[in-house]
Amino acid sequence: MRSVWADAWRELVATARRTVADGLVVGTSGNVSVRVGDTVLVTPSGIAYDRLGPDELCAVDLEGRRTAGDLVPTSELPMHLAVYRSTGAAAIVHTHAVHATAVSTLVDELPAIHYMTAALGGPVRVAPYAPYGSEELAAHVLEALRDRTGCLLRNHGTVVYADSLGRAYDGTAQLEWMCRVWLAAASVPGRTPSLLPPEELDRVAERLRGYGQRG
Repeated sequence: MRSVWADAWRELVATARRTVADGLVVGTSGNVSVRVGDTVLVTPSGIAYDRLGPDELCAVDLEGRRTAGDLVPTSELPMHLAVYRSTGAAAIVHTHAVHATAVSTLVDELPAIHYMTAALGGPVRVAPYAPYGSEELAAHVLEALRDRTGCLLRNHGTVVYADSLGRAYDGTAQLEWMCRVWLAAASVPGRTPSLLPPEELDRVAERLRGYGQRG
């Protein structure tokens, strides 16, 4: 099991560093986790991602009890654990992406500005504001994620989960891009962005199920 943890931890660290390199977080903001069986590997609190190595592995069980490592887990652990306990998530990426955070202050739901809205389950909801790291925020996130795999957090950032770290990261990057597109279109004076209707999103969702390589 430890070798499985080591492989998962290396991928987690690489993903966390990528969030910084791609401008989705600043400093130690945001966090990343991955589930391995009944264990959750998660970024520790207040440690720069470029300082993370094998010795900094941070693991907890689904109740938050530490199972490996000496570092304190991210303050957003309640949110991560709530998502794992309530969904089929295998990985979660949480960021403070600029455009997504800006959108979270303007609307209750990101309008369906692009067909990739369907990849996250439909128009992306905004979870009401609550203090970071709180059980209240975790509850708001679960409600916003109902039938979705991503949401915005009011005045805070994004949460996306998937069946792998790669897909969770891709969904996060896609969500930030859609927020940027909507902000750009909505800022044009005298014009209102065209949006995709629910039936078109349903059609795209069906097409996405067969997208990519098989075999």
